Amino acid sequence: MDTDTSSLLLNAISWAREAGAVHLRYFRGSELNVKSKLNDSDVVTAADKAAEKLIVDHIRRTYPAHSILSEESGEENHASEYRWVIDPLDGTTNFSQGLPLFSVSIGLERNGETLLGVVYAPYVNELFHAVKGEGAYLNGEPIKASAKTELGECVVSTGFPVDKDINPDNNVDNLTSVLPYVRGMRRLGSAAIDLSYVGAGFLDGYWELNLHEWDVSAGLLIAEEAGARFTHFRSDRNISVVASCAGIHDRLLSMLSESPKTE
Repeated sequence: MDTDTSSLLLNAISWAREAGAVHLRYFRGSELNVKSKLNDSDVVTAADKAAEKLIVDHIRRTYPAHSILSEESGEENHASEYRWVIDPLDGTTNFSQGLPLFSVSIGLERNGETLLGVVYAPYVNELFHAVKGEGAYLNGEPIKASAKTELGECVVSTGFPVDKDINPDNNVDNLTSVLPYVRGMRRLGSAAIDLSYVGAGFLDGYWELNLHEWDVSAGLLIAEEAGARFTHFRSDRNISVVASCAGIHDRLLSMLSESPKTE
């Protein structure tokens, strides 16, 4: 890792920890100020906005020429080779309900390729990070994806798009296809955590439709650097991705619909 990349990573880790501290100050408190965005399934809280402001302000001060893409405030394009991709609070529904699986996700792209990623789940004190070509880590210790090869021994996770109530292309068909053949199915509620857990071998696979760059930027790098495989299996529903240990990837991918479901 060169000196510049090292300082970029150290800053991203520091900012993620600060944002996590913001989460915990609001968590299970009375000042969440929960508001709907697209619909009742898509919410934002005061903690999302406070964590985002903290991270964006750090980037503007430290790297003023860098571009930024963040979930709540959109994109600042400075025509830089570097772009920060931020989800200040991934798992807002969990967070707003008082459920402890939520995270901050910070990815950094260089010329369109993800250079580094940090995912921090503050309540469980799990900090994942990866640098392209240098492996993936949980709280400073190397992680590796699962070595399983039998789908029936695997625990996988998924999620559902926010328009699930009005759009029949809502992942239920995939759930029905996969569920009978795996040991267990989970719905954790934070794509960044799902992907990081695939990297750590806590999950053997994960897929979801209709994600966005800020959901997956850091997590996909962490999973890949830990030895997992990933495939974008749909091109018509924003980012629709499956990530898993190598031994089940082709089988899991073959079970997922590659075309829209309509009524």
